[in-house]
Amino acid sequence: MQEKEKLPGGWPKKTELTCIRCPIGCMLTVTENQDGTIGVTGNTCSRGEEYGKKETKDPTRTVTSTMKVKNGTRPVVPVKTKGDIPKGKIADCMEALKRAEAEAPVRIGDILLKNVAGTGVDIVATKSIGKEKTD
Repeated sequence: MQEKEKLPGGWPKKTELTCIRCPIGCMLTVTENQDGTIGVTGNTCSRGEEYGKKETKDPTRTVTSTMKVKNGTRPVVPVKTKGDIPKGKIADCMEALKRAEAEAPVRIGDILLKNVAGTGVDIVATKSIGKEKTD
């Protein structure tokens, strides 16, 4: 959970969040100063510091979902973004996935949707789906 607190005068801004970079789950305090510098406390490793700074300035996420499959042995294929996308683009990504349809057969790792929601990140299949056999 992320909570922002503005101190009197607006600066520095403090954000409390839980680090997700390793299993420890450190409680971080990220301090943004008026001059643009960022400090992180509460982390037990350098990954926590990196995460705190990035999460405060440019939060991103990997999206996992499903996509419809035409003529497949299954009606949907599990998919994910090939990399992180901006957190603010998740709804646009999900809307694009809702409208999209892959043609069977689909192989794991296939790019099914390029540049989803204008993020520069592709959607890839995370499972193979065969083509439906017709008589």
